Amino acid sequence: MFSIASRVARPLASQAARRHQPQLCAGFATVKEGLTATDAWNKSCYSGIDYTVNEDLPVYEAVQKFAAYNVGCLVTVDSEGKISGVVSERDYVCKIALLGKTSKVTPIKEISTKSANLITASPSETVSGCMAKMLMKDIRHLPLLDEDGKVVGIVSIKDLVKAELKEKEAAIKTLSDFALGRGGHFGSD
Repeated sequence: MFSIASRVARPLASQAARRHQPQLCAGFATVKEGLTATDAWNKSCYSGIDYTVNEDLPVYEAVQKFAAYNVGCLVTVDSEGKISGVVSERDYVCKIALLGKTSKVTPIKEISTKSANLITASPSETVSGCMAKMLMKDIRHLPLLDEDGKVVGIVSIKDLVKAELKEKEAAIKTLSDFALGRGGHFGSD
């Protein structure tokens, strides 16, 4: 026979488990689907700089920005400010340095990847979705375009990996705290 204490303890324990369960499930949802390209971009080095360059300028101007901001890619824009493509350090090395052209004379539009061939993402796309696009096309930078096709940011694979790693570490900490009896939703100090 069961004692009264054991009949009361079981429902209380299962209520406590249910109380914690939605928060753990919410933590998993955050790791898998909640992190967006905007989240990664807000923490990237691109969020604080002018990541655009006019396509009519000489390549030398882009190279100066690469060095000044310590970035590897810039979004190219036309004379009206609309996105026309991207130019990267790789474009410079392969299309200027190796071919013996001069960066002070060659316009950026001659070496950039044009918008027709450009892979882009929306700011609301998930980090994992952006990473999949980049891996599939073997690219390291992804311009972010709003609904109207205006460029609102750019993320690198490094930005996305950092964001994903930070989310995973937070989930592991929550689960570890829960497993160690610290209460997964409160966190440890």
